[in-house]
Amino acid sequence: MKLSMPRFDRSPVLVVGDVMLDRYWHGCTTRISPEAPVPVVKVEQMEDRPGGAANVALNIAALGGSATLVGVTGTDEAADSLAQSLASAGVDVHFQRIASQPTIVKLRVLSRHQQLLRMDFEEPFATDAAALAAEVEGLLDGVRVLVLSDYGKGALKNHQVLIRAARDRGIPVLADPKGKDFTIYRGASVITPNLAEFESIVGRCADEAELVARGARLMAELELGALLVTRGEHGMTLLRPGHPALHLPARAREVFDVTGAGDTVISTLAASLAAGEELPQAVALANLAAGIVVGKLGTAAISAPELRRAVQREQGSERGVLGLEQLLLAIEDARAHGERIVFTNGCFDILHAGHVTYLEQARAQGDRLIVAVNDDASVTRLKGPGRPINAVDRRMAVLAGLGAVDWVVSFAEDTPERLLAQIRPDVLVKGGDYGVDQVVGADFVRAHGGEVRVLGLVENSSTTAIVEKIRRK
Repeated sequence: MKLSMPRFDRSPVLVVGDVMLDRYWHGCTTRISPEAPVPVVKVEQMEDRPGGAANVALNIAALGGSATLVGVTGTDEAADSLAQSLASAGVDVHFQRIASQPTIVKLRVLSRHQQLLRMDFEEPFATDAAALAAEVEGLLDGVRVLVLSDYGKGALKNHQVLIRAARDRGIPVLADPKGKDFTIYRGASVITPNLAEFESIVGRCADEAELVARGARLMAELELGALLVTRGEHGMTLLRPGHPALHLPARAREVFDVTGAGDTVISTLAASLAAGEELPQAVALANLAAGIVVGKLGTAAISAPELRRAVQREQGSERGVLGLEQLLLAIEDARAHGERIVFTNGCFDILHAGHVTYLEQARAQGDRLIVAVNDDASVTRLKGPGRPINAVDRRMAVLAGLGAVDWVVSFAEDTPERLLAQIRPDVLVKGGDYGVDQVVGADFVRAHGGEVRVLGLVENSSTTAIVEKIRRK
């Protein structure tokens, strides 16, 4: 399946559901309490993170999407903490505040990244369902996707009113379901139960064939547009009426903490659909996002650069020959990870030991090495008739196979100045007897805070000399 990174900044999503505050207390444990056989934690750090529907909205914003959140809280410090952290992330917050009830807080005590205790502070909310529905309807204009993030805590009272309001406007509805009654999600575009939630409704499935058959019956009964079952280490299964089942394997390299993984799935799915992706592609992106988030501690959001890197790895474009647009995205991702970009250029007509040594030295100047290669017409202009010996696609393929080289791109001009203006490398490297001021693009690179370095060449290594030697024979 071909994946690409959507433009999430064009994807307004409305999230409605149960918001909560995930609170973490971190500290070291060095002794057992004299009062009871329990560890004593010396709390050294306290951290608040949005949870539940708030985490869904935060994930959409972290991807670069436009997220609006409607939920129910108390009028306490926890609600203020939630509102502040969400607003600072760019989420448009609309809380129905109830003075007589506390905001839901889940407090986790951790030592050395291990959770020792969780305490929940919550009461079912007496939500004003009519007022919440009216607020949602007032926010639907311009929205591309509606998400119902249901944790069964009381914020969502009348799911059908919200589903109909969205569907009447042609807005798809995604629901992360809870409880034993899935009829409340009738007519949703997609529901995303995990395997345990799914089997609590349809019964235990002995194998994938039974899962598919029972899923098909559930979709027909509830008039669903699609069903996405998340299956932990077995990945995900997407079911759609009239289409074969799509089974996607789990992408996690290491599972550290599954907290909030379902939020990441539905948020990435919603943002991708709102950005115009087809459902199978959106599910594949959500699967990659889930693989990233379970490697993090606690409730966490993933960023667009993190997802982009996963897409590049999936498509094999994390290294190799890239088009300019792909290259610029890869550079943006590398910089988001604090990596230093090195740039060099040349014809590289016949690769020899001098080239290999030079490129290894160039790569040592930073974290990522870009090699820009003159296309065939520009080589002929620079080197004369009969050159290049090897066509540009072959020259780039050989360079891409070197361990020192991250990305290879071609250019048609005699000099790479246009490329330099778009890439803005941290280090511009050239080999030979040049002075720094003689290197093409040196002034531009230094003006934008970069460095220019000239590296020596390996003696008795020259493409022109090799060509002449071959011709004499």
